[in-house]
Amino acid sequence: MTGSFLAPRLSIMEVHLTPEQQHQLAELAAQRGRDAGALAQEAISRYLAQEARFVEAVKLGEAALDRGEYLTHEQVGKRLDRLFHS
Repeated sequence: MTGSFLAPRLSIMEVHLTPEQQHQLAELAAQRGRDAGALAQEAISRYLAQEARFVEAVKLGEAALDRGEYLTHEQVGKRLDRLFHS
């Protein structure tokens, strides 16, 4: 493979929190004996992983639709009726 390769650059990102968010983060970090910055990074990492799973699930759903694998509104209603009335 030819062409230029762009290596990822590490940079510092500034995130602005409301005073209430700052207070909540500091309080939670203190309760857990953790650094607030590390706790914020962990929360962001979890959020990004959750978003990646969501995007993948949407892609899987779209692929199923493309293959014609779906239920009509009426079919979903019947399944829910059976589920709740069993």
